[in-house]
Amino acid sequence: MVVQSCQLSEGILNQYALWPFGEDIAFKVHYWGVTPEQFNNPLHKHSFFEVCYVLSGEGLYKDLDEQYTLKKGTVFLSRPNIQHQILSKTGLFLVYVAFEILHEKSKDEAISMFNLLAKTNKICVSVADDSPTSLIWRALVDYTSNGGTNDFNFITNMAHTLILSFNTMFSEANQRCRSQEKIFNSSPTHLYQAKLFIRDNLSEPLKLEHVANYLHISSRHLSRLFSNELCESFSNYIRKERVKEAARLLEMTSIPIKEIADVTGFGSVHYFTRVFTSMMNVSPAKYRNDYVKKKM
Repeated sequence: MVVQSCQLSEGILNQYALWPFGEDIAFKVHYWGVTPEQFNNPLHKHSFFEVCYVLSGEGLYKDLDEQYTLKKGTVFLSRPNIQHQILSKTGLFLVYVAFEILHEKSKDEAISMFNLLAKTNKICVSVADDSPTSLIWRALVDYTSNGGTNDFNFITNMAHTLILSFNTMFSEANQRCRSQEKIFNSSPTHLYQAKLFIRDNLSEPLKLEHVANYLHISSRHLSRLFSNELCESFSNYIRKERVKEAARLLEMTSIPIKEIADVTGFGSVHYFTRVFTSMMNVSPAKYRNDYVKKKM
């Protein structure tokens, strides 16, 4: 993530992602930030959580009497009302977010989960570049710095998922519980991204591993998302989306059926006709003719 991208993302997030909410827990974000050259700051504390992700540089983080090494890929947590300090002679490139729980819009179980986070002793993860937290954070910056400002719900969901992931990253083993896993795993971010990618790339082969690589997750995890959340396989979902788009083109355009087969990724008219007829109980040609007759 380069400085310019992070700074552009910072402005968008501070405009669109200050109130991330979900079914179980909602947050108030005080600020999203980026500091390309963070040197020493004074010993201080604040009343909310702050999480920082080190993109480059080296330094130290002090929390009470403990001291932690900071380097590229480190994610560290500042807990509410705990004195802390960042020290660096050469400068650290940081992205960060400060937030608190909206108690009136959150369930007791979820509030308790984050109350435990405020007491955790695991406050620094030094090798985190491949963690869900870092992957989500980088995806959020990438999306918002590349013109992704039209989908407010997507940005909010992604920000919510990122903040939820902090509890997983910093919770000690004895703090983890089923309710935490349920809240984190219920987030639709990866599935939503996959569905958008599929919708916008129907003319392509859309192999499971290609979509998974785009999302920076494993093929197995992506397959499980479709099975668990949509109760259908990845391949069947794509077939349905191809047929849905083909039906739209048959209704709204005069594009030849062969061309529709190509732009919706079926490859051949024969295969397109077979799949379309199987799902819609009518051939593409008859579907178009019936639609035209209804409009007359």
